[in-house]
Amino acid sequence: MVLGDLASSIGNVVSDITGINKTTKTVTGSVVLVKKNFLDFTSLTSTVVDGLFELLGNSVTLQLVSAENTDPANENGGKLGKLEALEYWNLTCTPPLAGSDSLYKVSFEWDEELGIPGAIILRNNHAAEFFLKTITLEDVPGEGRIHFVCNSWVYPDKQYKQPRIFFANKTYLPHEMPAALRKYREEELKALRGEGTGELKTGDRVYDYALYNDLGDPDNGADLARPVLGGSAQYPYPRRGRTSRPPSKTDPNTESRVFLPEVLNIYVPRDEQFGHLKLSDFIAFNLKGLVNQIIPLLEAYVNLTPNEFDSFKDVDNLYFNGIPLPTDLVNQIASNIPLEMMQEFFRSDGQQLLKYPVPQVIQADRSNPIAWRTDEEFGREMIAGLNPLLIQLLKEFPPVSNLDPEVYVNQNSSITKQDIEYNLDGLTVEEALTSKRLFILDHHDTLMPYLKMINEYTEAKTYASRTILFLRGDNTLKPVAIELSLPKMEGDKIGCVSKVYTPAQHGVEGWIWQLAKAFVNVNDSGHHQLVSHW
Repeated sequence: MVLGDLASSIGNVVSDITGINKTTKTVTGSVVLVKKNFLDFTSLTSTVVDGLFELLGNSVTLQLVSAENTDPANENGGKLGKLEALEYWNLTCTPPLAGSDSLYKVSFEWDEELGIPGAIILRNNHAAEFFLKTITLEDVPGEGRIHFVCNSWVYPDKQYKQPRIFFANKTYLPHEMPAALRKYREEELKALRGEGTGELKTGDRVYDYALYNDLGDPDNGADLARPVLGGSAQYPYPRRGRTSRPPSKTDPNTESRVFLPEVLNIYVPRDEQFGHLKLSDFIAFNLKGLVNQIIPLLEAYVNLTPNEFDSFKDVDNLYFNGIPLPTDLVNQIASNIPLEMMQEFFRSDGQQLLKYPVPQVIQADRSNPIAWRTDEEFGREMIAGLNPLLIQLLKEFPPVSNLDPEVYVNQNSSITKQDIEYNLDGLTVEEALTSKRLFILDHHDTLMPYLKMINEYTEAKTYASRTILFLRGDNTLKPVAIELSLPKMEGDKIGCVSKVYTPAQHGVEGWIWQLAKAFVNVNDSGHHQLVSHW
C-alpha cells in the first residue's frame, strides 16, 4: 500500500509537470471575413502585401477570453487563452462564400478550468484592413457552439491603442455583466467615445458629436454665413457627427466646408459608412441632382423655363434617353470619383449620358409609364418611402388641430363625411373608425406656423396638408381625401383657408388631384429631412 501511494503521488507530480491530466480541449473556430481588395478596386495590391506579411510571421491572431474566471495579473479581466493564428491565409483554395466572403479556420487549445469563453481578442498584423463578419466556435466544453456577430472593419493592429475585441452574441443588463468581461466592456466604451479632441482619421472608431457649425460658407461671402445650430440653453440640439475639419478663415466658429473630391473623406466611423455599392449610388445620384446648377446645357434642355421641366416627357428622358455631358465635366468626374462609381455616368452604349436608373414601378410594367401616378402607388410609397412612422390611426373625425388657440384659430379640418364616405367600400365613417381602418398623414400643425415665411420669402411654395387614408380589404392604403391649407389673418390671430380634394382620374379634376398628392409628398419628404432625420 505504501509503495502504491508513493507511485500515485509520483504520477500526480509528473502529470502536473507534463500537463498529461490537464483538461485541455481543442476548440475549432470558423471566421468569415471579406478582404479589402474585394471591396476596393484600387487596393488589388493589398492581397500581395498581406501574403508577404504572413510569410514573415505577421498573421491575424485570435485569443479567447474567459467569461467566468478573472486574472488579477490582467487587472481582474477574464483569463486569456493562447494566441492562435488564422490558418492557410496564403492558400488559394480558401473556400469562397457568397458575396466574396472568405472562410478561414482557427484552432484553440482551451483549458476547461478557464470556463466558457465570452470574448475574443483579435489582432490584424497585416498591412490592410478587412471586414470581419462572424466568428463561430464549435464544441466548446460545457456550452457547445458560441457565435460572435462582428460586422466590423478591422484595421492593422498598430492603429489601435487597444486590440480589437468582440463579444459573444449574448446580451446582459449592466448589473448582470460577468465580472471577467467588465474590464473589456469598459475599455471598448472608452475607445468608442473618444477623448473629444484631435483630428479623427479613417479607421478611427470614435462616435463623437459636434454642433451644426458647418452650414455656412463665410469664406466665399458674408451672405453665405450661417448661425451655429445647437448648444444654446433653449435649443441644445441638433447634433452632428464630429468631423474635425479646421475652422473657416473668416470665422473661427464656423467649420470649413468641403467639396469634391474631399467630400469623400469626411470622417464617419468606418462601420457606419455606406458599403461600396451604396456609396457609389449615393454619390453618383447626388452629383446628378446638382447637375442643373453646374451645367448650362441643362438650361437649354428645359429651354422654355430654366431650371424647370416643361412636360413629363422631359422627366422621362432622364431615365430613358439621358442628356449628353460636357467632356470637361466628364474628365473632372473621372479624376475624382472611384472607378466603380463611373458606371452611373458611362453606360454600355458608349455615350456620355446623364441617365438615371428606371424606377422599379415603371420597370415592372413598361406598358404603363404612368403607374407611379396611381392612388395605389401613392399609398404604397407612403408606407415604403421616407416617412412611414408619421402615419397615425385616425381616432376622431374630423381631425382637430393642437396649435395654440391663443395664436391660431379655425385650424380644425374641414373634411366632411360626404367627402370620403363613397370611397369606404360601403362603410360609414363611424364604422371605419370603429374597425380601425381610417388613418391620417397630418402635416398641418407642423407647417402652418412657417407657411407665410416660406411662401413669401422663398421660391418654393407649399401648403399645410392633411391626408385621410382608408385601409382596404387587400391591406393596402387608399387616399380618400387631401386637405390643403394656407394661413389667413383673422384679427390678431392666424386662421386658415382650406380646400378638400378627393380622388379623380380624368380631366382637370384628375390633374388637380395629382398636384394635391404631389404637395403631400413634398411635405412628407421635407418633414423627414428637417424633423425626423435631424
